[in-house]
Amino acid sequence: MRVLTKSPQHILKSVFGYDAFRPLQDECIRDVLKKKDNLLVMPTGGGKSLCYQIPGLIFDGLTIVVSPLIALMQDQVSQLKALGVDAVMLNSSLTWDEYDRNKALVLSGQTKLLYLAPETLVKDDIQHMLCEISVDCIAIDEAHCISEWGHDFRPEYRQLKSLRKNFPDAVYLAMTATATPRVRLDIVSNLGLQVKEPLIASFNRENLYYEVIPKSSPSLQTLDFLKRFKHQSGIIYCFSRKQVDALTAELNQHGYKALSYHAGLPDDVRSRNQEMFIRDDVQIMVATIAFGMGINKPNVRFVIHFDLPKNLESYYQETGRAGRDNLPAHCLLLFGYGDIRKIRYFIDQKESDDEKRVSQTQLNAMIHYAEAEACRRTPLMNYFGETYTRKTCGQCDNCLNPKEVNFDLTEAAKKFLETVLKTGERFGASHVIDVIRGSRSQKVLSYFHEQLDVHGIGREYSAKQWQFLVRQFIQRQLLYKEPEYGVLKLNANSNKVLKNELEAQGYAPPAEKEKVVSRVKKELVIEDYDAVLFDILRKKRKQLADSQGIPPYIIFPDKSLIEMSATLPQNKDSFSTIFGVGQKKLEDYGDAFLGIIQAYSQARHK
Repeated sequence: MRVLTKSPQHILKSVFGYDAFRPLQDECIRDVLKKKDNLLVMPTGGGKSLCYQIPGLIFDGLTIVVSPLIALMQDQVSQLKALGVDAVMLNSSLTWDEYDRNKALVLSGQTKLLYLAPETLVKDDIQHMLCEISVDCIAIDEAHCISEWGHDFRPEYRQLKSLRKNFPDAVYLAMTATATPRVRLDIVSNLGLQVKEPLIASFNRENLYYEVIPKSSPSLQTLDFLKRFKHQSGIIYCFSRKQVDALTAELNQHGYKALSYHAGLPDDVRSRNQEMFIRDDVQIMVATIAFGMGINKPNVRFVIHFDLPKNLESYYQETGRAGRDNLPAHCLLLFGYGDIRKIRYFIDQKESDDEKRVSQTQLNAMIHYAEAEACRRTPLMNYFGETYTRKTCGQCDNCLNPKEVNFDLTEAAKKFLETVLKTGERFGASHVIDVIRGSRSQKVLSYFHEQLDVHGIGREYSAKQWQFLVRQFIQRQLLYKEPEYGVLKLNANSNKVLKNELEAQGYAPPAEKEKVVSRVKKELVIEDYDAVLFDILRKKRKQLADSQGIPPYIIFPDKSLIEMSATLPQNKDSFSTIFGVGQKKLEDYGDAFLGIIQAYSQARHK
């Protein structure tokens, strides 16, 4: 596509079909066009890609996009081609003929955007080819991969700094959805970016509803949750491959269309499963963390964490795959203390003490989020260096369904603190719980703790219930927990409790066999549109997408179909005002969708 006007605002509407820029997009685009390097930190679904795609259509030369995954490149190129934009990729998914054809398009100047992986970009033959043409912009997506402190470290990204000498006139734009202040500094340093102040959008995804419930019967809790999301797309993350396969089988037995995704599956099976999910052939993807980076499926309506993530960066990135269309979506975390032990076991296997400390700090932040009693967004935003000032967000379980503080913790605290004291303040919660519940485990016997007078004084609570109580003791500062090894020690408040000088209120531990279920907000249901027409349009979209071999959202996202179903446009002028309808989409699909809407409107008014 050769753009007739070089106005970013005109391209935004005529090519992409959007009426207005989102926060920071306009500012970033202006900086790129002025050839000012930048680091853009913007949440998933915030519109990072437009910040290099629009300049790419304005620049005379080539825009190179560095991307870590073939699936992400394929998705971006398919979407751009559907918009009439000349874009190609170079990667191992292409045949030799396709690869040579794409290189020829780059050399002839017929393409505006070139997508490739970092290891491909630094190859000698690719460098020689690119040195023959004008390169105006190098956009580095998923830039957190360059940092060892990031959650998806890719050593190949470190080689990108060397590009400066071959393309001194190109502007460099690094982009990521998740970066703590430390990771941001690492990105700027490792890429040699000339950046005064990175552009950092709010990490708050206002359309996401966050909920954490105690994990009791995880499969039943998941099935109960899914009843509210019939025929809607979602992702379920599990800790292990075995759990992924078991849950997938169980969901299919209950009538859901679900597929597995993990590193133990053959490449072709993973690729096929991912393709079926993206194309709406299956409803649910059950996966390990191997799935999802760069998946641009806008209509994911829920993400379930069946197991506890190891850090808040992973959690934020994974929940960020829901609601990329900015429509309401639900993020559910099943929180079980057994998961903490599993993660700690893997942390203990790390060779470096520094790695262990970093991983333990990250895990502690994750636990702090899961146990938060106030707004979920506060610890989540704080972790990324952003201050969340609102007292209630209206979009999390703690704000909408606050728990009642009506349980006297004092007697339980006395028993537990006395046990911590008499075992020498040398152990973590698990051992102290074993002693207080009267266990005769090998560890208890080896320290002769079965001989203590506190042995067995807390049999009224199960181990899980004691864990629930201990977390509250720590949160209310009745007990100190060393951050590195988890050793419990008394503090000033502990002594006051033991001397009957301090009482504490908290939450009652859940009944041992109680199944806590998700409480889905009514507002999560997207209303104010004709659901019958929406379903007809969705089927037409699926038919067209299958005939072209592309995912349905490349034709139109759900947001566009919802707007069509709400406003019922009757001609091309009104259809062109719909979200996501640019010139090419109007030409390619206007007649098909308008025909359905017009016929439906006439039938309804007869």
